[in-house]
Amino acid sequence: MSSNTAIVRDATERYRTERREAGESRGAFETEIKRLGGAPRVETQVRRDTAPAQVADLLGIASSDETVVRARHMYDGDRLVQLADSYVPVDVAEAASIESPDPGLGGIISRMRDAGFEQTEAIEEVSLYAATSVEAEAFGVEPGSNLLQITHTGYTEGGRAVEVTIHRPSPGWVLRYSPPIS
Repeated sequence: MSSNTAIVRDATERYRTERREAGESRGAFETEIKRLGGAPRVETQVRRDTAPAQVADLLGIASSDETVVRARHMYDGDRLVQLADSYVPVDVAEAASIESPDPGLGGIISRMRDAGFEQTEAIEEVSLYAATSVEAEAFGVEPGSNLLQITHTGYTEGGRAVEVTIHRPSPGWVLRYSPPIS
């Protein structure tokens, strides 16, 4: 995929099972990059740690509670195109067996579904933030440049938040949404 090709993050489709699991993908990101003719690669570090206060709030846990954190550097070939940190309550992560860097077919959302924590609703908030010096160097922008942040919260049918992922895409992404119209 050319470095000038925009990565389309289609929130209308990306979380559907058939999309996440297409072509043996390990999740929505891999499917999106493959559809653009790119070469997806993900480096994942998994650890247990407390979540930032905002994330703990979204998960409905105490800020002192431990979560499983999946910190990912996501590439198209050798080009870093996204940083993403997922926070999952320990009981959900243990039940879904997602403490391995390779989450298996369809990614952690599929593993949660298999363990009885199917996400039936997702809320995503998009905001701008100033790039840190580390992000600026990684993405080839000036420190302080405006970058997008997408905060994804996945909920079960019973209303429990079982995942919060902070996505920080590199410049050039296109975010596509299809809200219902009644």
